[in-house]
Amino acid sequence: MSAKLEFAVQMSSPSCIDKIQDQLSQNGISKSNIHISFETGTVTVTTDQPSSLILNSIEKTGIKAVLKGYGSATYDKNLGAAVAMLGGSTGYSKLGIKGVVRFVQINNNECIVDGTIDGLSPGKHGIHVYECGDLSDGCDRIGDHLNLKQTSHGNQTDGPDFRHTGDLGNITANEDGRAIFYFKDKLINVSHLIGRAVGITENEDDCGKTKINTSDVDGNSGKKIACGIIARSSGLFENNKKICACDGVTLWEERDVPLAGPGRQSKI
Repeated sequence: MSAKLEFAVQMSSPSCIDKIQDQLSQNGISKSNIHISFETGTVTVTTDQPSSLILNSIEKTGIKAVLKGYGSATYDKNLGAAVAMLGGSTGYSKLGIKGVVRFVQINNNECIVDGTIDGLSPGKHGIHVYECGDLSDGCDRIGDHLNLKQTSHGNQTDGPDFRHTGDLGNITANEDGRAIFYFKDKLINVSHLIGRAVGITENEDDCGKTKINTSDVDGNSGKKIACGIIARSSGLFENNKKICACDGVTLWEERDVPLAGPGRQSKI
């Protein structure tokens, strides 16, 4: 099953509709899966591509866009969505790593994991969901891999009796240090994730296959180099925000400022 993404888009005239459709079509998105409303300033896209790629495709037209909602293509608001910001003012990283990981429950048995992370060393890095959302000491207090079935460490593609719940395998950073990833997982569920943390490790996860050192525990993936608390996020058509009453930041100003902290006020 595919997901549906909802964007707020700054369209200056109806001609923007054709520009956006043409650009998304070049990305392999069928026009039947693109719905654009000039009146409401929204674009919805049904796709199996990472949200960052769709956002970048829209903005290649010179039109600004913001992801507002993300959910099941069948629109069941009870399934839930969540997001974690890594590094920056709301997450943690000593190395300047920044990124976002989104979790979208598309049915009772599948959760999309969709993310973009910058500042990594080129190559593979382990990605896991951890027990606790405590960043008071960086990534040192987020606990062990989430392990609801008390099993040994494994791969994201392994069966539920041969992996931790939070085992999500590896992501791969390119030469510029950027990792863009999108996959579906049949074990994690958004309902189990809120308040926990997602973390990235310095090394590749051997997914429990080498059976040496800490392979059965963490895949010999090394230190946690970036992490963020998993918080509930807006699903499809749930984010009607135009302006934040607490500090007067509009949806479009918020696009270019931190989610929280002193930097938020200083950039308004």
